[in-house]
Amino acid sequence: MARHSSLKLLAEDPEDLSVVSAALQDAVAKIGDIAFEPKARRLTIVFNRYRWEAGGGERVRAALQLGSVLNVQAKRLRRDAPSAVIELLALNFEPGEAPGGVVTLNFAAGGDLRCQVECIDAVLADLSEPWPTRRAPTHGD
Repeated sequence: MARHSSLKLLAEDPEDLSVVSAALQDAVAKIGDIAFEPKARRLTIVFNRYRWEAGGGERVRAALQLGSVLNVQAKRLRRDAPSAVIELLALNFEPGEAPGGVVTLNFAAGGDLRCQVECIDAVLADLSEPWPTRRAPTHGD
C-alpha cells in the first residue's frame, strides 16, 4: 500500500484544465520526454512533478496525456536537444470552434507547445512514489 496519495486528474473543460495546470506548476521534463502520436491524436509528456499539494519538499514522476490533438507547434523548444530540461509554468486554453481550441503549455524561458484540440481531453497521473528534493521551485519577479 502506498504511503502517499497518487494524483489522478481528468480535464474536460477549461476549469478542469486549470486544476491540472496548478498540479503541474514547476514540473520539469526533458524535451525527449515529449511524444506526439499524430495517428492516435495524442500528446504525452512525462514530468518530475513538484508535489505542492503535499506541502512541497518532494517530487513524483507523472504523465500528462492530451487526447483529440490535431496538431502541435513548438516555439523556442529545441527538438535537437532531447536531454534539455524544460520547466512548465502553466497550461492555458484558448477557445476556438466549440468544443475545440488550443491548449498551450507555457515553459520557463519563453518556450511553449501549442496543441490544437478538438476538445479538452487531458489526463494527469502520478507514476511513481515521491522522493525528497532539496530544491523548492522559486519564482523571480
